[in-house]
Amino acid sequence: MASMRDIKRRKESVQSTGQITKAMKLVSSVKLQKAKLGAEVSKPYFDTMYETVADMIAKSGQMSHPFLQKSKSDKKAVIVITSNRGLAGGYNSNVVKLVTHDERFTTDNTIIYAVGLKGRESLEKNGYNIAKDYSEAINEPLYSDATEIGKELLSQFVKGEIGEIYLAYTIFKNTVVQIPTMIKLLPIDAEDIISEQEDISEDPLDKITLMNYEPEAEEALDAIIPKYINSLIYGGLVESHASENGARMQAMDSATSNAEDMISDLSLRYNRARQASITQELTEIIAGASAIS
Repeated sequence: MASMRDIKRRKESVQSTGQITKAMKLVSSVKLQKAKLGAEVSKPYFDTMYETVADMIAKSGQMSHPFLQKSKSDKKAVIVITSNRGLAGGYNSNVVKLVTHDERFTTDNTIIYAVGLKGRESLEKNGYNIAKDYSEAINEPLYSDATEIGKELLSQFVKGEIGEIYLAYTIFKNTVVQIPTMIKLLPIDAEDIISEQEDISEDPLDKITLMNYEPEAEEALDAIIPKYINSLIYGGLVESHASENGARMQAMDSATSNAEDMISDLSLRYNRARQASITQELTEIIAGASAIS
């Protein structure tokens, strides 16, 4: 049985940890409010951008364009968005699992563009090739960061050095729920989009009406698809930033609750040990007095 001194030291240690986790929860809560607002404000733009491009491609008929065709390269580039710090529950590991548990991505055919130190470190340990590190971008996501990442990947895609581009990030649904998600950025699968549009569309004319372009379709796609890719990347950064703070706040809240439970248990054990010590001392005193008399 642990001594009173050991129990007291353990209790003080847990109390100190509980104070730290409580402070971290408050900090994450403040950061979450700002990140949540950014995600909510920007989400309509990204949704509209996706719907617009999907509608364009669905109504463009058969087009031959580099962004719509798979490259000869079998290399797959994955933008993996995680955090630079831990203590966020399963937030980082859930994103990493999107890559490591997907049969499409092997250490031989996958190139990682890491946004976040935790994801980069985990994937490096698993043997994946880290092409570039944009970890600073996740601290305060900016559209310029997304543009830099998108420009690099589009350049590699057009050169034929990579055949497919994916984005692994976490969707911010609410403070409690964050959903790890993998989406394909390029090449844009026109057949899937057309099928999806046909399921959604209620007007039969939408299925047969073709899109008119001014200038030509290829020129329009050259202009809009890079912006489309940059927008999705920025959306992933903003959503992940909010998700990180939400996950950390929940993790610190759970840690604080666990610390309080441990303190309660240790207090009970300390009181029992103290009571046992007092009882033993009284017994010894009574025994000593009886022996003298």
